Amino acid sequence: MTGTERTASAARASAAHAGNSLHGDAGAVAGPSLTERRKAATRMEIARAAAELFMRHGLRATRAEDVARAAGVAPRTFYRYFASKEEALGPLFSAGAEKWAEAVRDAPAGLSVPDALRHAVVRTLTPGVGVRPESMEWVRSLLRLAEGSPALRRVWGEACQEAERTLGEVLAARLSPTRDTAEAGARDGAVRADGDASAGTVSGGRVPGDAVAGGTVPGDVVAGGAVSGDAAAGDAVSAGAGPHVAVAGVRFGAAVAGAAVRVAVETWAAGDDPADGPAGPVPRALGHLEALRDFPWDAVRTGTPRPVRGAASHPTTFS
Repeated sequence: MTGTERTASAARASAAHAGNSLHGDAGAVAGPSLTERRKAATRMEIARAAAELFMRHGLRATRAEDVARAAGVAPRTFYRYFASKEEALGPLFSAGAEKWAEAVRDAPAGLSVPDALRHAVVRTLTPGVGVRPESMEWVRSLLRLAEGSPALRRVWGEACQEAERTLGEVLAARLSPTRDTAEAGARDGAVRADGDASAGTVSGGRVPGDAVAGGTVPGDVVAGGAVSGDAAAGDAVSAGAGPHVAVAGVRFGAAVAGAAVRVAVETWAAGDDPADGPAGPVPRALGHLEALRDFPWDAVRTGTPRPVRGAASHPTTFS
C-alpha cells in the first residue's frame, strides 16, 4: 500500500467514525431486508467517499463522477442514489442526528425529559466517550463546507429536520402515561445510577458515533421514528405515546431541543475551540437546553394549558 493509499484509508476510517457522531448506521433500521441493507451500505459508502474527497480537494473541485469512482461504483449508480454530489453527504448527516435521538430514547427511564436530553448530549458529543476527537474535527470541517454552500446547507437542514421529527416521537413515548405506569419501578433504582450525566458526567455510555457515519461527516444524529402523520392534523401522537400527549407541545419541545443542540454544534464548528473544552459542543448544548428547564412538560403530557412564567395572561396550551 502506498503512502497515498494509506492516507486515503485513514481518512475514510475517520470519516466513518465522524458519521457516527453528529446530529445510526443504516444497519440500525428495524428489520431491513437484505436488499435494503445493501442499498443502505452503498449509500453510506458513497457518502464516505464524498466526505473524504470534499475534505481533501474541496467541494467545488470534486465532481459527482469523482465520488462515484472513489466509492467504486459507476456514475449511473451514483445518480440512482443521489441527485447531486452535495446530496451524497445526506446519509452521514442523518446518521449523526439519529444517534442523539437514540440516546434520548435509551436514557434511564427515571430521568425527566430535560435530564434525558442533557444525558443524551453528554453521551453523544463528548470526545472519547462515544465519538473520537478526530471525528469531531471532521464534523467541524464538513459543517464549515456546508456554511459556504447553499446546496450542502440544504442537505444538512433536511437531516436536522428529519431528526427533529424523530425526536418528537421519542419524547412522545417518554411522556406517555403508559410508559409511566410500566416503568414506575425503574424511577427509584436506575434513575440516579446514571443521573449524573445530566450534570455533565457520563458513566460508561458511548456517544453516537464519531462525526460521520462511517465517513467524515456528522453521521449519527437521529435514529428513530417521527411524529405520526396525524400530528399535522393536531391529533394526539400515536406511536405508542398514549392519547393524552399533545402533538403541538411535543413538536414544539422537540424543535427547541433539536435547535439547542444543532446551534451548539454549528457555533462550535465555526470557531477553533477544542471539542472537549469549556466552549465545546457539550457545554454549549447543555447551556442551550436550560431554556427547556421551565418548559411545561406536564401540560404536554395531559394536553391541558399551563401559564408560562411571566405570561400569566397568555396561557400556553398544547391540546
